[in-house]
Amino acid sequence: MRNSHCVIGIETSCDETAVAIYHGERGLLGHALHSQVALHAIYGGVVPEIASRDHIRHVLPLVRQVMRESDVVTKDLSCVAYTAGPGLLGALLVGAAFGRSFAFGLGIPAIGVHHMEGHLVAALLEPNAPSFPFLALLVSGGHTLLVHAKAMGQYQILGESLDDAVGEAFDKTAKLLGLQYPGGPEISKLAEKGNPDRFHFPRPMLDRPTLDFSFSGLKTHAITTFRSVGNDPAARADIARAFQDAVVDVLSSKCKRALRETGLKHLVVAGGVGANQALRARLHELTLQEGSTVHFPRPTFCVDNGAMIAYAGWLRFCAGERAPLVIQATPRWPIELLNGSLVDAKVEASDGTINAH
Repeated sequence: MRNSHCVIGIETSCDETAVAIYHGERGLLGHALHSQVALHAIYGGVVPEIASRDHIRHVLPLVRQVMRESDVVTKDLSCVAYTAGPGLLGALLVGAAFGRSFAFGLGIPAIGVHHMEGHLVAALLEPNAPSFPFLALLVSGGHTLLVHAKAMGQYQILGESLDDAVGEAFDKTAKLLGLQYPGGPEISKLAEKGNPDRFHFPRPMLDRPTLDFSFSGLKTHAITTFRSVGNDPAARADIARAFQDAVVDVLSSKCKRALRETGLKHLVVAGGVGANQALRARLHELTLQEGSTVHFPRPTFCVDNGAMIAYAGWLRFCAGERAPLVIQATPRWPIELLNGSLVDAKVEASDGTINAH
């Protein structure tokens, strides 16, 4: 299999440990994910130290599981891809240390993958996937970005959140309403029972000509509304509906503006919030009206997953990229800094230093 570029991908950037294997001719061979949601739910959010320790416990068993289920042995592997950033430093270092060491022990290359790039290419694993260039809406707990994806490794940020990421706003609003973590799916379920006409929340930044976002004020409006209704039991569902409607309106309106400004005909939606059914329905409607197409990863691949890392690693491996012989994690890593990296990535370091920055 090695001649066909069989790449194993390892994802440990936050609170999911995930592994997948991608084959250059046969596609995705297998994937597995261990979620830490239950560990962090009692704290209402991710605790970095707990996340790192749990990654240590599960990364090797998941690698063994996926290799067994994919009928792949170590001599079949051509490359090890791992998430190098952005994310939680301790969590990233688990995957980077394991991935780089695993590759070194096998005598094969390693590639450190940008987590956001992984999300951007996740939809390309699906049937009828678009080709570059395309517009990407990346919506997760840590990021809200509109990106002009010109080619693999060439990205221009057109707009981003000036405060809370949209997933973070979902989580904080859910906590206010007494819902479990993570908040996005809980808000969505509760919103189905809500009255769409009772509350109308503001649509932040829609009156400005930019493609940037702001969700902090929307979260504050939800808090103020909740406090004003007292013990009304129906209010929680009505607030969830108003909040979700506002978010969907803002995201779809910005996508519409970006499609018109760029002239791009394909919209790719990635990240955990991309699994929201109300958002999916609205963007399907929007792109139909605009004469464009919208592409989503399957819901399993909207959250952090190993398949997107394996596939991004395979694309970069085919382009000639090789990671230096260092264990390197970059918790803050703007995606624009990837520009040109496919051209410049063929020089390998020979030292064995650990570099976390």
